[in-house]
Amino acid sequence: MPGHASATSMSSKIQDVLMRLKFPFIERLLHNRFFRQMLASALDLVPVISVTLFFQILVIQQPIPEAGRFVAGILLVVAGLTFFIQGLKFGLFPLGESMAHAFVRKGSPFWILAFAFALGFGATIAEPALMAVADEAARIASDGGAIEPTPEARKSYALGLRLTIAVAVGCALIISTIRIIRGWPLPYVIIAGYFGVAIMTIFAPPEIIGVAYDSGGVTTSTITVPLVTALGVGLSSSIPGRNPVSDGFGLIALSALMPMIFVMGYGIVR
Repeated sequence: MPGHASATSMSSKIQDVLMRLKFPFIERLLHNRFFRQMLASALDLVPVISVTLFFQILVIQQPIPEAGRFVAGILLVVAGLTFFIQGLKFGLFPLGESMAHAFVRKGSPFWILAFAFALGFGATIAEPALMAVADEAARIASDGGAIEPTPEARKSYALGLRLTIAVAVGCALIISTIRIIRGWPLPYVIIAGYFGVAIMTIFAPPEIIGVAYDSGGVTTSTITVPLVTALGVGLSSSIPGRNPVSDGFGLIALSALMPMIFVMGYGIVR
């Protein structure tokens, strides 16, 4: 990402300046991988904080409400980003890639596809963003009369929505895995998928279309993206004749596309 790259470059320049100061404590800090990641995370947030402060102070011309909590929140976000990125590097990415390698060495297409489906389903069902959107969609559907205005009906609707999207992502990873194994061109798969989206849009109830289109975005979030990316890179690195750059990516695009079709189907059936 360009923004992340520029922030990383700025972080490197700041580290070079601090290194020239020749303070032993600073030198030890800068050789600490966790501290370097925290500095990079803080710099990643600078544009967002700058825009917020600019509009709050110069455009709205009001003081920041509860400035202490604002600063504390920023510090917590920096710490959270740092721990999250470190977790991806040390845990999720290596785990996903090593499991993909292991299944390819096992040589069983069934277990490779079963692993891909289970990974997509499990990661999606645990997505915090999906939980929030499903609960909000259930509340709106209840208020609009699409479902009964009871807690049980809202809970059932939200759970059905989450399961539908999770199954959709699992199926998307099955198709993506077959694409990597067979060497299918990614544009053809994506075009076919969006053709399916267009067809389903014609028949789906109007009240479900917006939810369906947004469901693709919420599935490609905190938990799903790193695991899916690791799966694609691991598979394409293990299969002879496949390139991790050209074949290992594109799984997330299909994971965002398939939920649109499935959710509109959920709206038709329900």
